[in-house]
Amino acid sequence: MRRDEFARRRRLLMRHMGKDAIAILPAAPVRLRNNDVEYHYRPDSDFYYLTAFHEPEAVTVLIPGRPQGEFLLFVRDRDPAREIWDGARAGPNGAVRRFGADDAFPVGDIDEILPGLLERRSRVFYTMGAHPEFDKRVIGWVNQLRSQDRHGLRTPHEFVALDHPLHEMRLSKSRAELVSMRRSAAIACAAHRRALRAAAPGAMEYQVMAEILHEFHRRRADISYHPIVGSGPNSCVLHYRENSRQMQDGELLLIDAGCEYDYYASDVTRTLPVGGRYSRRQRAVYEVVLEAQRAAIAKVRAGAHWNEPHEAAVQAITRGLVRIGLLRGRVPTLVRQGAYRRFFMHRVGHWIGMDVHDVGEYKVGDQWRLLEPGMVTTIEPGIYIPHGSKDARREWWGIGVRIEDDVLVTGGKPEVLTAAMPSDPDEIERLMAAA
Repeated sequence: MRRDEFARRRRLLMRHMGKDAIAILPAAPVRLRNNDVEYHYRPDSDFYYLTAFHEPEAVTVLIPGRPQGEFLLFVRDRDPAREIWDGARAGPNGAVRRFGADDAFPVGDIDEILPGLLERRSRVFYTMGAHPEFDKRVIGWVNQLRSQDRHGLRTPHEFVALDHPLHEMRLSKSRAELVSMRRSAAIACAAHRRALRAAAPGAMEYQVMAEILHEFHRRRADISYHPIVGSGPNSCVLHYRENSRQMQDGELLLIDAGCEYDYYASDVTRTLPVGGRYSRRQRAVYEVVLEAQRAAIAKVRAGAHWNEPHEAAVQAITRGLVRIGLLRGRVPTLVRQGAYRRFFMHRVGHWIGMDVHDVGEYKVGDQWRLLEPGMVTTIEPGIYIPHGSKDARREWWGIGVRIEDDVLVTGGKPEVLTAAMPSDPDEIERLMAAA
């Protein structure tokens, strides 16, 4: 993504902050997986969104109106000995040259430099609680300055939550962001098509997952969450993660897998017939879920409120469950009673962007947020009938169906970013027959 995209974001945030403010945002720390083995480092989304800087132990500071420069970075110094082990560092010079910082300093000098930057600023934009250890340092710097109030020094008197304006910005995706999101969606769809070819009787769930991961990595993407590859009874476990069961002919295989490309996530679910053809009951449930998804996607329009797609899915699922005999009664009454929750127990979607469950409020005050062009949401209705369910006859047990796509709000018809992976059951059967 071009450097001017990040500069545009910083300008927009600083315009919101005002001339008497300062924003401080530390990078996420390195996390240990076990003993001395670290997790692969991934910058905090808020930090990367403003800086494009991807090294740990960094802090960014934004100071609107500062004559010497508004965008500062504190970063690790160059260290040839450590770089032999861990790879090259940008250092302060690289932070300016490659990432567009107006000024950059060694992070080891932050205690000496930052208090001076806080002087004559009345408000500090900072997200308390995200990095507890760093919270103490920020509070310490401010208290150090306040102790000098008697000398007539102007010091910060207000902390403002940085995450609120920043997350409002992240909720609406720019053209550059949508380029990355479309690419992420395309890679995820290619991985699902590859998984479809591996969904054969006798194969292991983890073998299907391996095909997905291969496709991600060969296209320079990574997982945006641990894939769910659940066959048979596991298709009814919403957050199934073991992926260790052998698939049997005639079962369903629910695959929920998305990738992250250029720091932007995709999130796709398809439910396939192991063996290549849906049974009569599997198809009946599948078609109810597909009808619900199409009804929900139709409501993803500018001016609609956030809950309208969910309400449309609930109506369609309840109507479909009555049609196939899993619920009895009048649809309006069953909706009002929440009878559908026995089989559809989650909401129909969530924001998606740099995080797979992305930031942004779903309500403004006590009202559902209105959808606006540039917002992206998942649409993922499902029906789950686990083994032993008292609400369904035995022949329905073990049927779990979810269909999920990533949908962009536009000025007109919604754009399904993940449409390259078919959801029509006839098309899925055709693809599996040709595999």
